[in-house]
Amino acid sequence: MSVNSNAYPSDWKIKSLGAIANGFLSGGTPSTKNEEFWCGSVPWITSKWLNSRLYLESGEKCISEVAIEKSATTIIPRNSLIFATRVGVGKVAINSIDLAINQDLAGVLVDADRYDLRFLAYQLRSNRVQMEVLSHKRGATIQGITRDNLKQIEICLPPLAEQRKIAHILSTVQRAIEMQERIIQTTTELKKAFMKKLFTEGLRGERQKETEIGLVPESWELLPIGDLFETQLGKMLSQKAKVGTSPKPYLRNKNVQWEGIGTGDILYMDFNERETEKFRLRKGDLLVCEGGEVGRAAIWNGEIDECYYQKALHRLRPKDSRISNEFMAYWMMFSFFLNNTYGVTGTRTTIAHLPEIKLKPLLVPVPSVEEQQEIIGALRSVDEKAQNHSVKLHVIQDLFRTLLHELMTASIRVDELDLPAMDAVA
Repeated sequence: MSVNSNAYPSDWKIKSLGAIANGFLSGGTPSTKNEEFWCGSVPWITSKWLNSRLYLESGEKCISEVAIEKSATTIIPRNSLIFATRVGVGKVAINSIDLAINQDLAGVLVDADRYDLRFLAYQLRSNRVQMEVLSHKRGATIQGITRDNLKQIEICLPPLAEQRKIAHILSTVQRAIEMQERIIQTTTELKKAFMKKLFTEGLRGERQKETEIGLVPESWELLPIGDLFETQLGKMLSQKAKVGTSPKPYLRNKNVQWEGIGTGDILYMDFNERETEKFRLRKGDLLVCEGGEVGRAAIWNGEIDECYYQKALHRLRPKDSRISNEFMAYWMMFSFFLNNTYGVTGTRTTIAHLPEIKLKPLLVPVPSVEEQQEIIGALRSVDEKAQNHSVKLHVIQDLFRTLLHELMTASIRVDELDLPAMDAVA
């Protein structure tokens, strides 16, 4: 698809990537059977190594000089464009170091005195170019684009000074995105360490005791889930239920994630009068995955007015005030996701299901109600901090997408933007 040059300012030029580049280099994978190939110091990457970050500063693996000589891989000199032509088609980055690439990537050599490399990389990430790349994908098993397709991609080029200003603005916003991502990652790691401390040491400075599920504070009881909770599996999905006369929304395994209940893709099935009473969710119900990522749990907070659940999920309701669902949700995350407390029963890789007969005997540490609330409060504060940064991240990502589109299409010109304000974002 050709770019309409009339849609751009008169001082913008339209050139193909082939006309801009000084050369295109291919890659390859050294034989995995030759250990000598994989014990060197040359950074080497596949398309999996390309992500949202603009610069590549390290390799996925290291190969030897011998591997370079005896395979199809090629060293791409630093400050080149790395473009995914097969797996992950359309991903693009700039290499800050010399590195070798596999056969799913191409190295595009560019004269940095004539073009701003960051500008080119960002335009290759733009929706217009990505849609063009998508239209050229071909292949029976692994789809990709050809070298000719890559060369024919049209780039809309403002004067070099404007390229640099656009690249500066987008880089500034991207740095803000990366900062939020680092903060979220740090907060996640903090929560993991915090949970381990809270669930093994508590908050009272007590001596610890060794139990079947590891160290816990001396005063904490160990009780089976079946003694603490009423458990109920959801309704079995059937063809008849799919075409019934009383369709109602229900949750399945996919909707229950560690960070909460997702309602963006709710499905419907039939529930009769008896089933609506039995399977209707109440605000505060704890849902636990029977299969998939076994033990994954989240609390239903009444995200929609009326909702039910499928047999792939257990619903837990406390029998009395000894334990709260919120405390139990945090314990499930710690014991199944972080600590593998229950051994084979709780792992995600060695068991396909967690049926009721295995769920009910699992032992749970039960501190006093007061200490439970303090633990909940401490972990909730960490969650709130992570959520705040997640909201900021989404806002900045939206800003980046808007700026990328409008700057690359000349819908706004760089001189119309408040550059000091953009710098302040980062």
